[in-house]
Amino acid sequence: MDLRRLPAARAAARALTCGVTLLATAAVGACGGTGTGGTPGGHGVRDPYFPKLGNGGYDVTHYELTLGYEPASGQLTGAAEITARATKNLSAFNLDLRGLDVSGVTVGGEAARFRRAGHELTVRPADALARGRTFHARVRYSGIPETITDPDGSKEGWLRTADGALALGQPTGSMAWFPGNHHPSDKASYDIRITVPKGLRAVSNGELAGEPGGEPAKGGRTTFSWHSPEPMASYLATVAIGKYEMASSTTKGGLPVVTAVDITQAEAGRKALAKLPDILEWGEKNFGPYPFSAAGAVVEREQDAGYALETQTRPVFPGAPSTGLLVHELAHQWFGDSVTPMSWRDMWLNEGFATYAEWMYAEDHGGDSAQTVFDQLYAGTRYAEPADDEAVWAFPPGRPPDAAHISDPPVYERGAMVIHKIRRAVGDTAFRDITRGWARTHRHGNASTRDFTEYVEQHAGGHEARARVGRIWDDWLYGDGRPDRP
Repeated sequence: MDLRRLPAARAAARALTCGVTLLATAAVGACGGTGTGGTPGGHGVRDPYFPKLGNGGYDVTHYELTLGYEPASGQLTGAAEITARATKNLSAFNLDLRGLDVSGVTVGGEAARFRRAGHELTVRPADALARGRTFHARVRYSGIPETITDPDGSKEGWLRTADGALALGQPTGSMAWFPGNHHPSDKASYDIRITVPKGLRAVSNGELAGEPGGEPAKGGRTTFSWHSPEPMASYLATVAIGKYEMASSTTKGGLPVVTAVDITQAEAGRKALAKLPDILEWGEKNFGPYPFSAAGAVVEREQDAGYALETQTRPVFPGAPSTGLLVHELAHQWFGDSVTPMSWRDMWLNEGFATYAEWMYAEDHGGDSAQTVFDQLYAGTRYAEPADDEAVWAFPPGRPPDAAHISDPPVYERGAMVIHKIRRAVGDTAFRDITRGWARTHRHGNASTRDFTEYVEQHAGGHEARARVGRIWDDWLYGDGRPDRP
């Protein structure tokens, strides 16, 4: 994510059960068998900043989402087929879903009892689910999805636009448009089908099935189908609906690239995205093979989101992106999307690497060296406003104070300074090996800050190099304020 282009962001129902309106207790008694054995899954995974996000007791392996959207009314209809594996004996399990009306739930094809409380959708199957069992849950829902205001003041969830909608999920917004296990630690593959009025296009993650113009559907509507075979955290899933100029191509290595540019941004968007294949090639030289089966971008109007987001395979930009911003979000495909943080406390692993990628790219293309940028930040001469320079030192990147600050400058710039310190400590050759090895070792998985520090120490070289990187954690990753020496 990149909120640095959005200063204001820094500053800043009811339950339907069994298809009829009932009290939750009545619904539980009216909708199916009793089930025996097992205990309920957890209604949160105790994330340090979002403790009620995600759910315990199961692991999702695949989402199949079938959506229909009517921009004029804002009405969304959906069916979510969730394939998951029980990690304990389950008598019930929870899904995260904010707002929207649920008209029915089945598990294994049989009607299941359910109730709503806040953003928790609690499902009680007709029969308990044994540990290790793969099960299929289907949720039918509809309504007008919500726009969520983040703790930092930015908007996410389902954003209505001038000609359609845009779904953005970091960190909690995905629960506004589909039910699921919405924590980055539970990644899954996706199939997303979206039906929209004729004349509009619907863009999502992964590979486009069929033609860019979509497939005809009933009632003068068009259906677009997208397939994401590699694991994806739910906050990286996106849907963009509107009038787009779409283009399909392949890189020199044969990677499919699909871009969608709002028709009001067409000329500037085409020019900016022309650099995308070269940046991907540069990324592969520095970070290793591109981790997904497709690539691309979505360029919206500036007012539609106000910030860029690294939605997997197809990052979203508010207007035609600068080269630096394009590098940043594409670098996230390795750092954040393929190697995904274990918890939101590990956000600096996403943003520190992506910001440092900007420095590296500039260094390789005639701009300031990474050392120059580092020195300017340390000296407090990087930005025109002194407050922006001081903001870098507000807190250590490995320990944001709360959820409202996980996208603040220390996570980005000081996080990148940590990466640069590692490079200086181990040398360019070892640094390249560490960077590529980290992306390869945790490809399509999750990793914590501790995983990273241990990996760097193991691959830093001799005793002296390991001692140097150990001091980096104390002074730069977890230390308060500006370290005494750069």
